[in-house]
Amino acid sequence: MEVVSLKRCTSVFLQPSVRNKTHLSACLTDTTHISSFFEDNLTDIERSLSEVILHPDPGSLYDPARYVLDSKGKRFRPQLVLAASNVFGGNRDLALKVAVAVEVFHIFTLVHDDIMDKASMRRGRDTIHVRWDEPTAILAGDYLLGRSSELLLAFPDERLREALTHFTNTVRILCEGQVRDMDFESRDDVTLEEYLLMIDQKTSALLQTSLILGAMTGNATDMDVALLGQIGHDLGRAFQIQDDLLDVVADSQKWGKPVGGDLLSGKKTFMLLKALEEESGQASGYFRSVIERGGVVQEDLGAARQKMEMLGVTDSARSTIILHSAKAQENIARLPAGIGRDALASLTDKMQRRLH
Repeated sequence: MEVVSLKRCTSVFLQPSVRNKTHLSACLTDTTHISSFFEDNLTDIERSLSEVILHPDPGSLYDPARYVLDSKGKRFRPQLVLAASNVFGGNRDLALKVAVAVEVFHIFTLVHDDIMDKASMRRGRDTIHVRWDEPTAILAGDYLLGRSSELLLAFPDERLREALTHFTNTVRILCEGQVRDMDFESRDDVTLEEYLLMIDQKTSALLQTSLILGAMTGNATDMDVALLGQIGHDLGRAFQIQDDLLDVVADSQKWGKPVGGDLLSGKKTFMLLKALEEESGQASGYFRSVIERGGVVQEDLGAARQKMEMLGVTDSARSTIILHSAKAQENIARLPAGIGRDALASLTDKMQRRLH
């Protein structure tokens, strides 16, 4: 069957000729194959996550770890692993172990982030440190970090050192990004450039690793790895800036969490730092005062959002998201054709469509 891009599928609806009806049929069939690919992946990912913990005792360690592994999510990162593996003809069983390793590591970061952020809820459930206590949450997170490394030992000897080196470098980079994010809380002089570096370390790094480790289960070359690294970089920037934008413009019920939380807390996001940049030189300095006060009060939230609109901040965020999404799609199009490549394009498209 001809592999048809999502972009071509969209154009088919606008040109209903006989020939395009044939292409439309191919598009719909291809979309079905992509959906089946994701669904099969998700089934295998959830089953494998349920098998991660091998020991029943002590329950005070393993019960909290099971609890957090059982929390359902989009499993975006393991889907990236499996798609990249498919692109380069990777071994499915190995790729699944790597996908689970990446997700277990991601869940570890969430457990420790929730402790540092004093978050009470995650994916609609109590966080571990709330349901149990902080020492238990720290130890459960530490266990998950170790288990993720152990799962990567499935790599064959000829690639094991390379895979573990890449993984441990990612751990270091994510820790650097987390420290930068924490430092931003006590600084009033954070620049947009610094924020983008933090995104690259805290968000993009794990997406890059997901793609690269997935490709390493197959026949990816050094040039392929570099290309996947760039794709992960752009996906990470688009993903995080979109989260920042949605905090300002999203429908709270559709988004699943309160809108405006970042503004209320004065968190240095793309939106706030871009607003500072745009209002520089103006007499009012409204957003400078927001940072100095540590956020806006609830009744001023609407006014702050309107000021961002007037300064062009929301438009700038949308443009930046579209820019990085387009760069990712351009590089994805350079990958070998097949369901894996189309799955990566679909994931990028779905992420961007969260804007609407």
